[in-house]
Amino acid sequence: MEAGNMFKRFLKRKTAVALVVLAAGFFAMSTFYAVPALQAAAGDFRAAQESFTSLAEKNSPAVVNIRAERNGQGGVPTIPGFKRGPMPKDDPMQDFFEKFFGGGPQKEFRQRSVGSGFIIDKDGYIVTNNHVVEGADKIKVILKDQREFDAEIKGRDSNTDLALIRIKPDKDLPAITLGDSDALKVGEWVLAIGNPFGLEHTVTAGIISAKGRVIGSGPYDDFIQTDASINPGNSGGPLINMAGKVVGINTAIIAGGQGIGFAIPVNLAKGIIDQLKQKGEVTRGWLGVGIQDLTPELKEYYGIKDGKGVLVTQVFPGDPADKAGVKAGDLILKVNGHEVDSSRELSRMIAEAPVGQEAEIAVLRKGSSKTFHVELSKRKDTKIEEAGGSPQEQHAFGIAVSNLTPETARQYHLKDTIGVIVVGLEPGSAGEKAGILPGDIIREINRESVTDIEEYEKQIGKIKSGETAYVYILRPNRGFMVIKLTK
Repeated sequence: MEAGNMFKRFLKRKTAVALVVLAAGFFAMSTFYAVPALQAAAGDFRAAQESFTSLAEKNSPAVVNIRAERNGQGGVPTIPGFKRGPMPKDDPMQDFFEKFFGGGPQKEFRQRSVGSGFIIDKDGYIVTNNHVVEGADKIKVILKDQREFDAEIKGRDSNTDLALIRIKPDKDLPAITLGDSDALKVGEWVLAIGNPFGLEHTVTAGIISAKGRVIGSGPYDDFIQTDASINPGNSGGPLINMAGKVVGINTAIIAGGQGIGFAIPVNLAKGIIDQLKQKGEVTRGWLGVGIQDLTPELKEYYGIKDGKGVLVTQVFPGDPADKAGVKAGDLILKVNGHEVDSSRELSRMIAEAPVGQEAEIAVLRKGSSKTFHVELSKRKDTKIEEAGGSPQEQHAFGIAVSNLTPETARQYHLKDTIGVIVVGLEPGSAGEKAGILPGDIIREINRESVTDIEEYEKQIGKIKSGETAYVYILRPNRGFMVIKLTK
């Protein structure tokens, strides 16, 4: 018995020793594999750090500080011999100065702005933002080596916030190569070089956070979003990839949004820069249509499965699309063989096409494919108006409608009086539940035109109990949409 117990204790000790040895073995193996991994990670970090250093040293000389001055007026004139200090907003003396001295001529002063830019060739052409130099009567460019030059504006484009200026160098200048912004990937490392807050040649690093951002700054928004710090004074500076090429022009920040900056894609800028250099202005193609994106309901209404296409909401009389035969309600699917995904993309395609060039426009009209050859004209600053009532009410589905009159059409900025306008809805009715609103203009029901109340009654009367109708409406300030109406 005693021998048996001794044997059991022996086995326990052996097992414990074996576990210790096994644990030591695992630790040794993990150390064997972990140390090289840590060393590799450290090596990658050092390599990245060296790359950033190399890129900054190579490209900083081509980044310039831009100081623009312009005349301005403002402020209350001073009294000779009296030094006026700052006053609180509600100080009663403020009224005194305004009353007795505010009527005289205002004091002229010089407005100054500071921004960045980058040299693109040895001839002294510099790319920057339009808002950095707009209205300037004097522009000073300061290089990294502290050389200063007076600059002239060669051309500006407010729609994309780009400008091209030029200095006349006494010798060859350092320049940066333009890259390919279409090849950028989210998560890719980039560097921003500029003069934030007037601090010369500051370099910040970050990644590409997103592409194709629309921030409401203009009709051609297509920004690169990055978390590389872009601060006041960085405007116009380059966004550089790890190959040392410009992929964007730093442009905008969101107030209070840390780590959110925007840059103009260099591929969008290339054509504009060329036009500014050659002609001093930008000319864009013009199709002459009002357009909007397809909502899920519109896709279902038109039977669009892949989601491609843009709806033509309006055709301007006498403009290229009208002359070629394009009509409101057409879906533009392709331009010169390239698929159209959104209204913004279509606008960009047409704008970038040369004026006078014939564009092949593929459309879908009531289920049939058609192709038009449209000779593009020069785009003008035309405001695309919204299309958009009079009382004789009908209450099917709880919807009260009225014929459109010329007076109502003018009130809603409409080009015609086709359709009926919704003038009221019964609370809890099928129309209200479906999402129809007062002011909506009903143009079609189940793909049949509604020109007036008589036609509206005819089409609405065809809907049987339990059926779903598709109501094609124009909502002023929103565009066309489809609402499902169930009886």
